[in-house]
Amino acid sequence: MRDADSMMDVLETRNLTEIDVDGRRYAVALRVHHDGIEYVGRLWFADEAWEDTGMPDRGALPGRSPEEVWAMASRLRPDELRQRFDRAVAEKRRFHRLRRVTDEMLGKVRFMNQVAIAMRAGLLDADGAAQEIELTERQLHELVDVLRSVAGIESQ
Repeated sequence: MRDADSMMDVLETRNLTEIDVDGRRYAVALRVHHDGIEYVGRLWFADEAWEDTGMPDRGALPGRSPEEVWAMASRLRPDELRQRFDRAVAEKRRFHRLRRVTDEMLGKVRFMNQVAIAMRAGLLDADGAAQEIELTERQLHELVDVLRSVAGIESQ
């Protein structure tokens, strides 16, 4: 599973608790990933009626291990969870299609970089790497063309 904001592989997702907001119950989950330096947790809030994975709080909970991040999240009081929920609602993404295209573009750029690194390390031959890079470059140009049709359009 990928974290929506970072495109990092999520190492672990745990249900933390539930909160009541204006008569509705929201599940609160913690997603933890490693960013190359430390473990980072983000809270996600979801209503069972929603079809998506919920909405993330942009605030990060850093730690030296997933357990440390979990412990930090577990210590959040109900009023702190409510504040984080309110922040997530206020900053909820409105341009989902644009985000999906942007995420896909970032994935292609990362792939292109990995191909170049592998080629320089001698793990891929230059011709094979050049073909992969050329294909990825064409895909990036196609995605740039799609940006025009999704920019500024709100979606669920």
